Amino acid sequence: MIRPRSHRGVVWAWVLATAATWNLRASDDAPWTVAAKDGETVVYERPRSGSALQEFKGVGPIEAEPLVVKRVLDDVTEYPRFMPYVVEARVLSRDANSRVTYQRLSPPLVGNRDYTIRVDYETRTTGGLLSFLNRWHVANELGPAEKRDVVRVKVTEGSWLLEPSGPGRTLATYRIFSDCGGSLPTGLANRASKSAIPRLFAAVRKQARLPKYFAQE
Repeated sequence: MIRPRSHRGVVWAWVLATAATWNLRASDDAPWTVAAKDGETVVYERPRSGSALQEFKGVGPIEAEPLVVKRVLDDVTEYPRFMPYVVEARVLSRDANSRVTYQRLSPPLVGNRDYTIRVDYETRTTGGLLSFLNRWHVANELGPAEKRDVVRVKVTEGSWLLEPSGPGRTLATYRIFSDCGGSLPTGLANRASKSAIPRLFAAVRKQARLPKYFAQE
């Protein structure tokens, strides 16, 4: 005998089948190809027209609801404690729909890099469940001046898309296109970007277990 699906099951099936269509305009229509797999995280890449650098995308689950993961990503001042390679992070300004942040990174082999970005927020409700999009682009004109011995990153853009994929679970999609500047060979830059994505997902997953992100109203 076929049992009727519960209301909750119907809602989840509908949400997963009709995931929010976000306005993630791409500069190219090139297809994504799998570049690497690390546990449940899959890394994709595709060429970017006019550049030898690749655009990358990471997709994987996080065992926390999207609102909790968003709180982790919005906790900028904590980035030096858990985000890979981040040694300084400051919020320079904030409003209801965006923030401007300065970050300085110290990745291995590359040396210090810094940039200022503007992050814009979007929220959608599908079947009564929340999804979030944090999208950023470079905004160095809104941040501090360049520093000696720190390479200024002048091209970086990307996003975090957080969609519900079951009770207490998020399907996260991270996209990044960045030129870290300096004299770093293109092949090494692409390998560095690709290898950083699984570390990033692992860091966010670990941070999302902390009680403080669940306790907020």
